[in-house]
Amino acid sequence: MEKKLYRKREGKMICGVCAGVAEYFEVDPNVVRIGTVILGCMGVGVITYIVAAIILPEKLS
Repeated sequence: MEKKLYRKREGKMICGVCAGVAEYFEVDPNVVRIGTVILGCMGVGVITYIVAAIILPEKLS
């Protein structure tokens, strides 16, 4: 089965990007969220998150 990167409805906090990335890499979503906050403090994470929220399709099931 081919893995695809999606935004998730279940377990999302804002747009589901971190939950989808965590599922793709099989890690805890909180680890991805902490990494996003750290990158956000450096100015990179916010732009990356917004772009991912726009580009990534939402997983329906």
